[in-house]
Amino acid sequence: MANVGIIGAGSWGIALARLLSNNEHKVTVWSVIESEIEMLIKEHEHKDKLPGVKLPEDMEFTTDLEAAVKNNEILVLAVPSPYTRQTAKNMSPYVKEGRIIVNVAKGIEESTLMTLSQIIEEEIPQAEVAVLSGPSHAEEVGRGIPTTIVVGAKSKKTAEYLQNIFMNKVFRVYISPDVLGIELGAALKNVVALAAGIADGLGYGDNTKAALITRGISEIARLGTTMGGRWETFFGLTGIGDLIVTCASMHSRNRRAGILIGKGYTMEEAMAEVKMVVEGVYSAKAAMGLSKKYNVQLPIIEQVNEVLFDGKSAAEAVNCLMLRDKKLENPLIPW
Repeated sequence: MANVGIIGAGSWGIALARLLSNNEHKVTVWSVIESEIEMLIKEHEHKDKLPGVKLPEDMEFTTDLEAAVKNNEILVLAVPSPYTRQTAKNMSPYVKEGRIIVNVAKGIEESTLMTLSQIIEEEIPQAEVAVLSGPSHAEEVGRGIPTTIVVGAKSKKTAEYLQNIFMNKVFRVYISPDVLGIELGAALKNVVALAAGIADGLGYGDNTKAALITRGISEIARLGTTMGGRWETFFGLTGIGDLIVTCASMHSRNRRAGILIGKGYTMEEAMAEVKMVVEGVYSAKAAMGLSKKYNVQLPIIEQVNEVLFDGKSAAEAVNCLMLRDKKLENPLIPW
């Protein structure tokens, strides 16, 4: 049994808290929002983010970050990506040397173009940072629906340790050394999911979505491998797997926001309607920054940016994609 601190009480943090508690670990959940912690203490259920998912009576909830961090062997960092740096900075004084931090959020910091694990390593250099990602909606993990994910870590020993901590009969865990590839796939698929939602909002069909998924993973893999990620990772659970589920499911906040944008909402109106952090919006500009830095074309992601931030209509963005110059599907295949 391990002592685990869940830093962040959103839907994903709560779903993982329940899973880890069911695996017989001692779990403490932290949130900066007092009313959220009061609700969890009283109801043992997050009625706003994960209604119907009851949490064990022995689970602890606190707004005291030191208490949530100091005496736990594993820390699961589950705050939305825009808050990762500040939360890590606040945690750092309480994190002991060699403590394992598992980042489960998805995103790229716009100002630095750093992945979230890189941010955590910068702010908490004494910690050992791992990531957990894959096609895993909190709404389904919280209900015990069979799910498969990947843990990435620089050390195989750490990856295997976390595999044993998280894995059970409904939550299958693979391991990988490609931390960078896992994080890039997880962050960039949210931008493509916005595009898939926009296509849905415009009333387009399965053909359009299939095109966005297949060409989207091509963009993600092209950039990711240029940056040093492994090609195999982008065609695994945290690449194509996560992209499929995020583009297809109404659990996906990115797809839901995209649908609203396709129907004519502004980006701000769509985010307000979804009432959750739409990670793809925050990663979209960062993705274009990476595109320029590494000189890799990302046509779908570029059009998403123009719709989100430059006032381009969704229909015009689709036309721009369809009328691009003629291309080979894969220039690496010889005639």
